[in-house]
Amino acid sequence: MAEVEELSPRCKVMHYVHEVLKCFKVVLRVPPLLVIDEILKSMGSSPSIEMSLDVAEETENKAILDYSVVFMAFVKFVCGSLGCIIALCTFVLWTKNLVKVYRHLLSVLIIFASYWANVNYVESVLGRRTDTEWKNNEDIDFLNLRSYGLVKFYGQTALYWYPFLQASLAVLFSTVYEGPRPPFLLPLMFSAPIIFTLSPLPVHIGSCTPLICAVIPLLLVKYVIWVNVIPATQALYSGYCHVHNMLSNFGMATFVEAEWTRLNVPSVLLTFWLLRVFGHAVFLSIDYLHSGENNPLSDVLYQMAKTLLVGGCDTLVAVLGMTSVVSYLCYYLGCLFQWALLAEEDEEKPIGTVSAMLFYILALQAGLTSCDPDKRLVLLSRNICLLFTALIHFVHNYVHPLLLSLSASHNPALHRHLRALGVAVFIIVFPVSLLIFLWSNHELSTWLLAVSAFSIEVIVKVIVSLMIYSLFLLDAYRSTFWEKLDDYVYYIQAFGHVVEFSFGILLFMNSAWVLVFEAGGAVRAVMVGIHAYFNIWCDAQAGWRVFMKRRTAVNKINSLPEATSEQLRILNDVCSICYSEMLSAKITRCSHYFHGVCLRKWLYVQDRCPLCHDILYRVSSQEQLSQ
Repeated sequence: MAEVEELSPRCKVMHYVHEVLKCFKVVLRVPPLLVIDEILKSMGSSPSIEMSLDVAEETENKAILDYSVVFMAFVKFVCGSLGCIIALCTFVLWTKNLVKVYRHLLSVLIIFASYWANVNYVESVLGRRTDTEWKNNEDIDFLNLRSYGLVKFYGQTALYWYPFLQASLAVLFSTVYEGPRPPFLLPLMFSAPIIFTLSPLPVHIGSCTPLICAVIPLLLVKYVIWVNVIPATQALYSGYCHVHNMLSNFGMATFVEAEWTRLNVPSVLLTFWLLRVFGHAVFLSIDYLHSGENNPLSDVLYQMAKTLLVGGCDTLVAVLGMTSVVSYLCYYLGCLFQWALLAEEDEEKPIGTVSAMLFYILALQAGLTSCDPDKRLVLLSRNICLLFTALIHFVHNYVHPLLLSLSASHNPALHRHLRALGVAVFIIVFPVSLLIFLWSNHELSTWLLAVSAFSIEVIVKVIVSLMIYSLFLLDAYRSTFWEKLDDYVYYIQAFGHVVEFSFGILLFMNSAWVLVFEAGGAVRAVMVGIHAYFNIWCDAQAGWRVFMKRRTAVNKINSLPEATSEQLRILNDVCSICYSEMLSAKITRCSHYFHGVCLRKWLYVQDRCPLCHDILYRVSSQEQLSQ
């Protein structure tokens, strides 16, 4: 907003217009998601084959299956799938084509709204006219509308506003309708029932006017749609060509990223879920007001929140919407920690995107959409606990490099050290508090073991980071070279990696137990396989390579002679790798002097001298055979 205030008035107006259009484009793509969501709800409530089998077993002929029920379920599934495909195709349309589709649909809806209003109006007026038979001249007085029964229309709405309603619908139809407009035909179609009901025509003729007034505009809309069939086909073909060119020239990843940005999927999903929950909350509030109960407000809000959470993840589209909400919340939490650390966001792994992917995978793995409401709430709370522990791991990925950079660069800014240490302490205190709460209120289970493993793992990782940070700070205040520092850091890091690897094996065994004995599924099986490959097999290979490389480098350094104090006094030089004074050194075969630890780090990269590039260590044939 500060940037907007610095702009000129014209630029401000353009900026706000751009923002409004952006929000409008987001709202335009919400209705297809609502349609898909309702279709998935209806398909989820359809009778399944198992239910049909149970019904057939209860009948006299247990061998005959009620094929009609199965056929209806199949037809419902096919129609629902076709509706989802059409809604999804509508969702991915370009904005101008989407606006055209909405204009046609809105035209049809206006016609049906006008028809519904006309039917109610005609029934009310003609029913009153039949009862009174217009015996009095007062009944013919057009200004005395009360005598025609215009006192009640759909509940408490008075029919006094019926002409204004039809006039508004006529104006709205003329605005959104794309097609020929015969003079005086559209206003006449919307106002014809008023003329017929106030004229002395027979009742049966007046009762047909709503249908006649609806058929003519529908024929006009049908004509417009028929005329636009060829342009619509051309638009579909151009869209196919665009997709084919994008996939051929740039690949699937680039195409998906471009479409994700064009459709603004996160904002659309967020808007869809908020509107969905808001509508559900409105209906719950109305039901509560009609029930007449006098429960405490806190209890009512608590029950409403539980109901909204349970209903907010009952379909796959609703889970996607909730995932978008989780993504935004985690993103702003990440921004809060980045502000506390004065750090920048990692563009390769943004915390909001990774958290959203993790939440959706956990939701699919737990089967949120297919379980009972009570169990769904329990599973949702468990997934949120796992997500919070994963979020703590992400925060540690911000803290660890910052602590190392602050200690290694001798940064004198005390407030930056305090900020990093404060976040590190929070990363320790929060998992400990969470574990105390969970173990105090829940029994031992595989889920509790998983949360505990994740929490203890992040606590160990933070402790390792703090220990390395402390060693680097001690080295910064030393006046002499600390040759054992690299060994201490290696041992501490090795301890942390061993603990992390051990917890990875524990989590794999825990997930395998859940897969086999508690809740199987294709998604869970795939996740167990991915965890076994990346977090166990790949980590074990990487750790073994580091260990062998270090052991080889230590053996090479130990084979080199140690420089005496007299040789160092005569040399009177610094190490060419770290530029620090040499109180001890190793002598290479090319007669160059280096710190042993510095030369060992150099050997991690290559086997040649840093100065003359001669081979530092030659392996004899006997050593090769022994290895």
